Amino acid sequence: MNDIAFSAPSDRNKQPILERLLQLLPERGRALEIASGTGQHVAWFAAHLPHWQWQPTDVDGRMLPGIDARVSEARLPNVQPARVLDVLQQPWPLGDAQYHLVYCANMLHIAPPACSAALMQGAARHLAPGGRLVTYGPYLEDEVHTTPSNLAFDASLRARNPAWGLRRREDLEALARHAGLGLSARHEMPANNLLLVWQAALEPH
Repeated sequence: MNDIAFSAPSDRNKQPILERLLQLLPERGRALEIASGTGQHVAWFAAHLPHWQWQPTDVDGRMLPGIDARVSEARLPNVQPARVLDVLQQPWPLGDAQYHLVYCANMLHIAPPACSAALMQGAARHLAPGGRLVTYGPYLEDEVHTTPSNLAFDASLRARNPAWGLRRREDLEALARHAGLGLSARHEMPANNLLLVWQAALEPH
């Protein structure tokens, strides 16, 4: 895979995240991944959740060939061809497709703040009743000590782009409520990251 983009952090965190997904998800379903990047997560999850159908996406069309190549090399018949999806494009170009899982890792802190609301709104529109949005990454939290490494990471992000930076979990909760989602679980993960589970409303909203 030397010619396919590789992310060392994705390689390190794919298994801890998978372990949480195995506890959270039923045996089968349909999943939409937002900001698939190198495709390492979707390939790893699809290999270990073979009864799930996966749809990888990324805002950068240049990433799609690498995602598809990784999936092809792993011989994963349960992964659809990667497609472009910009969360700010509302509605998302998915028609009336419904998913039991919308998964998004390490996007919100390297995207404009408007993407946070757009992610919640789009996920709420495409989640099946009882479905879940799972987000992963570093967050700021009220009344929770922020580690020096996360503070330094936040400062470095804002120096690179003023629109970037760690998002407050409480701000995301407010955006989620507006979209009809609620935070149902918070899991502490390695390297000072969090895995947050957002539950779709059981009744139409």
